[in-house]
Amino acid sequence: MATQKIYIHEFEESDYEVIAIHTTLEDSRLAYHINRQLEVLLARSEEDLQIQVKDGLTGLSRFEFYDEAQFITWNLVQNKSEIANVTSGTGDLFASLQEEIATTVYLLPEFKKVDYLLKIENLEDDLDVEVLVKKISDIEWVSLAYCIDKDKLKSKHNLIF
Repeated sequence: MATQKIYIHEFEESDYEVIAIHTTLEDSRLAYHINRQLEVLLARSEEDLQIQVKDGLTGLSRFEFYDEAQFITWNLVQNKSEIANVTSGTGDLFASLQEEIATTVYLLPEFKKVDYLLKIENLEDDLDVEVLVKKISDIEWVSLAYCIDKDKLKSKHNLIF
């Protein structure tokens, strides 16, 4: 009987684009401005994107929109979140003191300076990614927006949601 091998790269989805966004805006304000600039309807997802690390569980805010006319899925996701760990002080003098240590968790660890990621799935040829990046960059509070080369991503498995 012949054996058939299936390689994981055969299942990798390559019809998506990821745009990195640097901004000081809160997630809901950024979604509002993206909705106005790109004429989409991003809405807060009922569930945050959960990430489990050794220090605990954290959620990343997520806004999504499915364009039924063009079959395009839009996801705006926070790239970083903090987990607060409370530890007790050491020694007799400081035994009653507690210290809070925050651990930062990233959706894409190789892009630690990025605040938000806009993942666009099933993007058709009639929508130019560079035009979308330009429109996002035109938002007053966005300091930088650019397209991420998904072939160079080490943690592209984190973008499966």
